[in-house]
Amino acid sequence: MARALRSPLVPDTLAVFRALAGITENAFAFSEIGVTFGRMVLGFLLALLVALPVGIGSALSRTAARFIEPGLVLGLTVPGLVWALLCVIWFGVSLWTPVISVALGVLPSLVIAVQQGVRSLDVETLEMARVFRLKRSAVLRRIWLPLLYSFLVSGCRVGFSIAWKVIVLVEIFGMSNGVGYQLNSQFGTQNVEGVIAWTLAFWVAMLGVEHGVFHPLEKHANRWKRGHADEH
Repeated sequence: MARALRSPLVPDTLAVFRALAGITENAFAFSEIGVTFGRMVLGFLLALLVALPVGIGSALSRTAARFIEPGLVLGLTVPGLVWALLCVIWFGVSLWTPVISVALGVLPSLVIAVQQGVRSLDVETLEMARVFRLKRSAVLRRIWLPLLYSFLVSGCRVGFSIAWKVIVLVEIFGMSNGVGYQLNSQFGTQNVEGVIAWTLAFWVAMLGVEHGVFHPLEKHANRWKRGHADEH
């Protein structure tokens, strides 16, 4: 297409790779990607702090589940653009803007993952904990967290893709650095190869996180399934 059209709106592969080389030299792209990832991680941690008690409570209590369900449906259907705009209005150019936007965007998927994990627990295990009068901290540490581990990993993988879309919008509208800000800068100058180059750079970083973090975590979380299968 690029060769046929010969238009600056459709850059060829060489032009894209020249732009990619330009942003990766002097580690500029890596520093901007690091800023974006840092905000995403903080948003994830905030969402986890809320998702664990909310997910466990709503899975164990029908009243809590009925109360939380409309919020989950709302959170799953509201576009990331809405969270980005609201947080920019509420918090301005501050660290809270991307962190809370990401947390609001990924919270529903994490809550659902926690709920599914809790509902998969055998009733006999909870009865055993009551019989032995285990402390709540011990039940959380020895039963709930190991059980929720694999469900949280899968929930985080889904949430990570959502977080990327939210954080870019926030950085476009209300931040002065990060991948979203750089994409907006390239858009402002109608630099198509620059937009594609920044997209490719972050795509490579996302692949690194997927294969370097989530795949090992998923294998570790599901190692008991392989051991169980080997026994049979």
